[in-house]
Amino acid sequence: MSQTTLPVTLGAVEQSDALTKALPFLGVIGGVLLLMLFAVVLVVKYYKRCPSNRILVIYGRVGSNRAAKCMHGGGTFVVPLVQDYAYLSLEPLVIEIPLEGALSLNNIRVNVPATFTVGISTDPVLMNNAAERLLNLPVQAVREQAQDIILGQLRLVIATLSIEEINKDREKFMSLINTNVAEEINKIGLELINVNIRDITDESGYIQAIGRRAAAEAVNRAKVDVAQQERDGATGEAVALREKTVKVAAEQASAVEGQKKAEQTQRVAVAALEAEAVKGEAQSNREREIAMAQRQAETLAAKKAAEQEQRVKVATAEATAVEGENQSRIRMARSTAELQEIQAEAKRRSEVAGAKASEAILIAQREQELARLAKEQLAPQEIEKKRIEIAAEAEAEKLRREAAGQADAIKAKYEAEAQGVRMVMEAKAEGYRKLIEACGTDSQVGPTLLLIEQLPKLVAEQVKAVQNLKIDKITVWDTGTNGDGRNATSDFLAGMVNSLPRLHELARQAGIELPPALGKLASRQGVHLDEQPTRPAPATPGGNSTA
Repeated sequence: MSQTTLPVTLGAVEQSDALTKALPFLGVIGGVLLLMLFAVVLVVKYYKRCPSNRILVIYGRVGSNRAAKCMHGGGTFVVPLVQDYAYLSLEPLVIEIPLEGALSLNNIRVNVPATFTVGISTDPVLMNNAAERLLNLPVQAVREQAQDIILGQLRLVIATLSIEEINKDREKFMSLINTNVAEEINKIGLELINVNIRDITDESGYIQAIGRRAAAEAVNRAKVDVAQQERDGATGEAVALREKTVKVAAEQASAVEGQKKAEQTQRVAVAALEAEAVKGEAQSNREREIAMAQRQAETLAAKKAAEQEQRVKVATAEATAVEGENQSRIRMARSTAELQEIQAEAKRRSEVAGAKASEAILIAQREQELARLAKEQLAPQEIEKKRIEIAAEAEAEKLRREAAGQADAIKAKYEAEAQGVRMVMEAKAEGYRKLIEACGTDSQVGPTLLLIEQLPKLVAEQVKAVQNLKIDKITVWDTGTNGDGRNATSDFLAGMVNSLPRLHELARQAGIELPPALGKLASRQGVHLDEQPTRPAPATPGGNSTA
């Protein structure tokens, strides 16, 4: 029995020795497995993934001169104890801006309620700004910061525009809002997504008055269009009537046709002058608006330049202060005494930088005040001066054009009159020529006919010679008959008739022989009847005659 037990004991001892030798290897393998398991758990626990609607912000030791590392999408490993992480939401924020009583450029307070939609930007620079200023802030705090910035910039934009520009040029208004607001909210890491201006009103009712004025102008323009159409219809009718009249008048007399043509030319010239005056007035208004826009653009550019210079100087001062603080922190680890010395030096530099920044701010404020005075006092005077010059030039041009138009009208009138007289004289000459041709060889027929044509006028002149004579009564003392058988009364009447202009004498002086139908001068004892007879001495009164 003892022989059988001994081999079994020896085998157990050998197994125990083998197990003892294998224990160190098993411990090493177990440790390695535990380390691998710990590493896997650590990686799983500290490897962070960034969803699409968030920004992963890793802060701690993330590199030199960096406060945080931002990621949008993907993932990264967060080193335990050295780094930590947080998320920024990319969900948009809707901000209500109940702006009331904002002062415009022409000192009228307006109400501009608006809705702004903002959100954290995925731009690398803006993500870092958001990580520095908005990390771990509640949504309400972010909304309040953005609301304050937007409200201030909206008031600033309204202050640079007049009521007319805000109401009419909405595109310019929205462009200025987008530019100013986006530039300011970018500083805290936000970007402007949308702007919705709900309404623009004012307490004085000026905008409503502008609307009523625009409606009235539209109505007036419609009335003007109707009047112009009616004028065109009347003009067309007048042209048709004028053409009819011209054609009829051409058959009747060339002089009338010339007169109508002169009137047509005058109307066309007047219409052309009126159109030119309207064109000049429109050109003057356009130049005035361009000048006003240039003045406003220069003022806005100067203001923006002053603000930019102010921001650059403030940022430079802040950078200098931060640099001093960093240098002080680095030297803190070396020695306490050196730390105190460096802190004193940094404090001195900070005060100097603050003084320089204050000086720069005061200089910028002075320049801004000078620009404001130039805008409020000098610019209106320059605009008024330019407006007066333009108005004077327009008035002078109008007077010159009116004078030129009147001169052309007078010239056309006299040319038309001269043309009419010339045509009348040509017609008379043609008639005289045909009359002479009709007379043939008898040269006395033509002058005789012309004299007969003028005979009514000559008789009328003879009547005028005695028509104003007031003869109430003529008393003639008749002495009986003369030696030739005529009494004194007949001699008196013959003498009175002979005192009138004599037709035959006029014809003889003109070198014209009257036709037989007009009679001939009778002679009595060698004396013509148109000559004054020698009256005998009065005889003894034998009777009287009263007419």
